[in-house]
Amino acid sequence: MEKKKNKYLGPLLSLTMVLLALLTGLQLGKMKGRRIVFADTEDNNLSAVMGYVSKYYVDRIDIDSLSDKFIPEILKELDPHSIYIPASELMRSDEPLEGNFEGIGITFNMFNDTVVVVSVIAGGPSSASGVNVGDRIISVNDSTVAGKRIARDSLVSLLRGKSGSKVQIRVKRSGFADLLPLEITRGKIPIKSIDVAYMITPTTGYLGINKFSKTTYQEFVVAIKELSSRGMSGIILDLRDNPGGFLEQAVAVAGELFAEKRLIVYAEGQTVPRENRYSPGNGKCGKTKIAVLINEHSASASEIIAGAIQDNDRGFVVGQRSFGKGLVQQMFLLPDNAGLRLTTARYYMPSGRSLQRKYEHGTRAMENYYGELRRRHESGEHQNADSIKHADTTKYYTCGGRVVYGGGGITPDIFVPSKFDIEMKRMEDLAYGYAFAFGDKHREELNRINTLGDLEGFFERHDPYPEFLAYLQANPSGLSAEKIRLSKKFSEQALKSFVAMQTPLEETGSAFFKNRDDETVRAALKAIESNDTGGKDSV
Repeated sequence: MEKKKNKYLGPLLSLTMVLLALLTGLQLGKMKGRRIVFADTEDNNLSAVMGYVSKYYVDRIDIDSLSDKFIPEILKELDPHSIYIPASELMRSDEPLEGNFEGIGITFNMFNDTVVVVSVIAGGPSSASGVNVGDRIISVNDSTVAGKRIARDSLVSLLRGKSGSKVQIRVKRSGFADLLPLEITRGKIPIKSIDVAYMITPTTGYLGINKFSKTTYQEFVVAIKELSSRGMSGIILDLRDNPGGFLEQAVAVAGELFAEKRLIVYAEGQTVPRENRYSPGNGKCGKTKIAVLINEHSASASEIIAGAIQDNDRGFVVGQRSFGKGLVQQMFLLPDNAGLRLTTARYYMPSGRSLQRKYEHGTRAMENYYGELRRRHESGEHQNADSIKHADTTKYYTCGGRVVYGGGGITPDIFVPSKFDIEMKRMEDLAYGYAFAFGDKHREELNRINTLGDLEGFFERHDPYPEFLAYLQANPSGLSAEKIRLSKKFSEQALKSFVAMQTPLEETGSAFFKNRDDETVRAALKAIESNDTGGKDSV
């Protein structure tokens, strides 16, 4: 047992000393005979070696570059979520959670080696300069980008820049013989964490949160106010594929779901004393029926909300088992502006369970950790709730006395199997590409759609599926005729969803059609419309 304990003591001590050295700087002592003494770090070999290399190595080396290589190797001996972020990547890595970035305000994709604008942020720089969905970007400043396999990161670097700076682009637009020159003044672009909020039935709202950024709670309050004004008495909170984010934002959102003071989550670690986080007791949705949707990509902050709902028997958790991340990270800024995202605590649900799944240490262990999602699929877990295996068999209890488990994510109250497979993914990719070509044919009409009623009317006049089916039959797709026949409903939904993304409604229009045939959404609606308040064993 002592050997196992000491196995990680060396790397942990080394990491501590390296970080101390990086934060305070290596202090060289005086020569003592032939021995060089480091005043603050003489008992730590790793810090000493770095000091010797920096001071006495035969050739000039870049210590920062060397650090970029060895620090990640040390962190692999800790846990899967403690990471080192080089200075060159830190700003970009923080952008999704900061709530904004500096750029021109478009999203784009590559079709046939050409950059195509797939959405334009309303009121943003590109919108003000006249950029339209469907425009093909031919050049950026003096660089031709069309007809080349230009890397996505390279194109982003060309288009982004400081607010107030200008970028010149030339675009090919349907209906115009010549290229159109456009000048765009870059600005602050908001990154929304709530991309969908609409009434899915006359009494039930649907709200999708894609991450928990600095602006999530503020966005949530605005969305809830709007939905409540339309008569919302139940809400579907879609956290599928939400990887998490700021714990504080998740706690604030969860607080709005309770009418009374309830424990939401608590965190503690070796140097972090236990801190309980409660709902304030006057949540704006405290009396609203709730269903939370999760899947295997719902992690961290998403699991906090789902777990708080489940452990307090407040509503229904619907879908597939969540990811299983119960570790809290804190960001430390290093001297060269690199970042250390270090795990400092574990969080626990109100029942006392930790959702963190087991992990080992080292490079291979990291591969095994993230490979678990593939193994879940191979074991049949996505199709059958009986295939779910709980690593921690300790029984924990909800407020209502139901048994729940930790050590590997949240098992939903209502399990809905996933029918998505490799062939369905292939069909979805084909539908995405074809939907954009279909949108090109109807670009002017799509740009005038402003309501869901307008969208339904458009598809009554222009059904994309017959043309898509003819396309599949005329072009090799790798899909059997039987698979195409059985996937008709899925294809129709996918096509309409992707076409709707090309209208001013964007995500809301897309979700409107996607949710119609979504079995997880259907199960959530059925649960909300029942007389139950939640927390039933419906798996």
